[in-house]
Amino acid sequence: MKRIWVYGVTVAAGIAPLGCTAETPAYVEHAPEDGERFFGEIRQLTFGGQNAEAYFSPDGAQLILQRTTSDSTCDQQYVVNIDGSDLRMVSNGLGRTTCGYFYQAGERILYSSTFHADGQCPPTPDRSRGYVWSLYDFDIYTSLPDGSDLQLLFRSDGYDGEATLSPDGETIVFTSTRNGDLDIYTMNVDGSNVRQLTNTIGYDGGPFFSPDGSKIVYRSWHPTDPADIADYQSLLAENLVRPSRMEIFVMNADGSDQRRITNLGGANFAPFFHPSGEKIIFSSNHEEPPRSRNFDLYLINLDGSGLSKVTHTPTFDGFPMFSPDGSKLVFASNRHGLVEGETNIFITDWVEQ
Repeated sequence: MKRIWVYGVTVAAGIAPLGCTAETPAYVEHAPEDGERFFGEIRQLTFGGQNAEAYFSPDGAQLILQRTTSDSTCDQQYVVNIDGSDLRMVSNGLGRTTCGYFYQAGERILYSSTFHADGQCPPTPDRSRGYVWSLYDFDIYTSLPDGSDLQLLFRSDGYDGEATLSPDGETIVFTSTRNGDLDIYTMNVDGSNVRQLTNTIGYDGGPFFSPDGSKIVYRSWHPTDPADIADYQSLLAENLVRPSRMEIFVMNADGSDQRRITNLGGANFAPFFHPSGEKIIFSSNHEEPPRSRNFDLYLINLDGSGLSKVTHTPTFDGFPMFSPDGSKLVFASNRHGLVEGETNIFITDWVEQ
């Protein structure tokens, strides 16, 4: 049996460390898979359940992530140190949450939640129409990093989520259905001065600023075939979206010069800028049949050239984010799960090629 190290004690691969306290680092080390030349040793920070969208604090010392466990049927927001210690829930445990992010100075966090509409977990989408995502009635909230002082930041009917901040901490970019389509908007950190950046029919979402704040990378699908448009709009009327076709786009921070970076087919999503600002890392299943669950991470230049594969597992790898100093990469993956489909958070030293 392959064995791994948990602070000097060998344990069977895939078994979570026990007896860890808030003062004790709680990670398991794994070697990179064959071909993962960008990775140093990989540290697994969560064990069990569904853990995703882990994003660094400005000082690189903590992560905020969304997590579903056997004790909760809905995603809630958690904060954890980058050594896996002191994992704690910071949302209020009501409704469903998504897309947590730290403010620029780390003094507050923001995330989206449905608890204003119903404290119960909203129902999962009806899959009779295939693989679809629900566009829940999310509003955007802010709190202190420990979850206290919870305040409504932005309210509109329908979906408001996927919010992240500019490097200077002055602007929030997010996705909303407030005007009847899935478009990207920006607003000031106090929720004022809302500005619509995209207006092409289709899904524009998952936006992140470049390191210098001058650009925004995002995922999009803009149907042009009348049947595809009708299907998209029919789903949208039911607060649903089909995410099986998306490409990576970039635009200026004011919404100008919108351009497609990838033309790979399949679902390309979760883009994030490389520390240089000249490349993008993202997740894609384009090498597999449509709707495949085998997603890997890739790098690509801003002009669409130089596609390079980063991860090499037959399962899901997604939601990559570089640490503020560019030395580490955090991502979510099905690798080393105890049960099929389990998703955990991993962090690795980034080995620049």
